[in-house]
Amino acid sequence: MKLVFIRHGDPDYEVDGLTEKGEKEAALLAEFIERYKIDEIYMSPLGRAQRTAEYSLKALGKEAVTLDWLMEFPAKFDPNLSESARQAYRTELKTDPATGKYLTRILWDILPSYYAGHPELFDKDAWRTAEPVMYSDMCKVYDYVVSSFDEFLCKYGYEKDGLIFNVKESNDKVIAFFCHYGITSVLLSHLWNVSPFVPLQFMALAPTSVTVVASEEREKGIGTFRTIGMGDISHLNIAGEEPSFSARFCEIYENENERH
Repeated sequence: MKLVFIRHGDPDYEVDGLTEKGEKEAALLAEFIERYKIDEIYMSPLGRAQRTAEYSLKALGKEAVTLDWLMEFPAKFDPNLSESARQAYRTELKTDPATGKYLTRILWDILPSYYAGHPELFDKDAWRTAEPVMYSDMCKVYDYVVSSFDEFLCKYGYEKDGLIFNVKESNDKVIAFFCHYGITSVLLSHLWNVSPFVPLQFMALAPTSVTVVASEEREKGIGTFRTIGMGDISHLNIAGEEPSFSARFCEIYENENERH
């Protein structure tokens, strides 16, 4: 079985849709989508993912099923609860002008200066006790997402058992997910058996990029999943379309036109 994770096009977060560039990216992806030989399609409930999927669904003549756990990974950190944990985001915190309190924020954009001194973030189990995680709802949200993912895979014959999967009924279906960078990172971390902060901090997936994971059954009844293609933007390269910068940070600090 192959799992195909497709990030939405360049986002307009204010309206939860796509920018003009994002619409073009999604259209170019649709011209290329047949090459993946997709059997079934699932998508996030958020508008930017659904709009991206529309182009490919039309091209393939298929319909998609919406799954709530495919929405962008929604775990939030509360900066008001810990001064020391706030250092993980010290340059990016915002306050509510009415109350003066810090606004909650997504958990996973941690500054390198912080994680350099907190290797527990990258430990398979110890990440749960890292201070920013303790002052967030991340464990609850993560457990819901990965348990939902496990239930999904179990329906296709792959039952999670520690570091491997028991293969109850193998198959060669190709399943596509139109979703988001953060949730894809979390799901990959579950398949890789690593801390979610590993892909969240050290991987970037461009808008409309395609990541492919394939099952392997080297021993009868014992399954694993390996990533065979990550962040493919062939559809953009062939068209001469520069990938958008969303999900990346500045290559050089002085590059003020790039996200810091």
